[in-house]
Amino acid sequence: MIDKLEMFIALVRERHFGRAAESIGVTQPTLSSAIRQLEDQLNVQLVHRGSRFQGLTPEGERVHLLALRIVGDMRALREEMRAVRSDLEGTLRIGVIPTALPMVADLVSPYALRHPRVRFQILSRTSVEILDQMDRLDLDAGITYLDADARRRRTVLPLYRERYRLLVAVSDPLAARDRVGWHELGGEQLCLLTPDMQNRAIVDRHLAAAGVTPKAQVESNSIIALVAHVMSGKWASVVPEKLAGMFVSAGAIAAVPISGEGRGHPDGEGEDKGEPVGLVMVQREPLTPLLATLSDVARRLAV
Repeated sequence: MIDKLEMFIALVRERHFGRAAESIGVTQPTLSSAIRQLEDQLNVQLVHRGSRFQGLTPEGERVHLLALRIVGDMRALREEMRAVRSDLEGTLRIGVIPTALPMVADLVSPYALRHPRVRFQILSRTSVEILDQMDRLDLDAGITYLDADARRRRTVLPLYRERYRLLVAVSDPLAARDRVGWHELGGEQLCLLTPDMQNRAIVDRHLAAAGVTPKAQVESNSIIALVAHVMSGKWASVVPEKLAGMFVSAGAIAAVPISGEGRGHPDGEGEDKGEPVGLVMVQREPLTPLLATLSDVARRLAV
């Protein structure tokens, strides 16, 4: 039954019989047969059939939700039994928002040192993708903004607060400043992340609170693309503090703290406290051994 439920979950994820079969390493006839057997066992029709996948029946939608829970519990049980027999082993799939990628090694390195048989897949994802893929069991955990959606029915552990820096070429007059106000960015030619990225929404809110409409001539979903444009000397960008630190050491660009009338609650030095970023896990008691260890490492790392 568990194998059939896993095939059913794959079909719902891929919405295509051929791709679903390929994703779990079986033939399409094997997958189709398993779905029909599952329907026979449950005595309901799960899938609208035609020449191709046409979606789930209402019964199929309900079974899918239950299948995610059952398969998740079974995976947790298998992992628990492996941990009883030996040291932790397995694969942790962690989705990370692009702006948090510079810090993920701080989380993974002490974990890997303690448990060398654990493998890690670090996958760059948007905040929406992280939560969606966790719900579908495609990710085990995420590092993302701790907003209301992330906290809903999930275990969260704050890691740090995301503060922002203006990234400019060293030749830019602002590079010599100790800090710059959000209100001053109205005169800058900016290159920013695309509007579908949550970090861009946060930056836009800061700018709007300072009365600034951003002049984003260049937009990209790639941080590397933004940095390349900054290095050309023609654009500036707003990036998180941790990310800025990766690029300033070469000396071609500077990262200037931003303060002033942006969104957030200023601290004693006039700088915003920042957006909370942290580890997000599906709410489950007890946590699996792999996730319990990840949680312990995250608590030690939190600042």
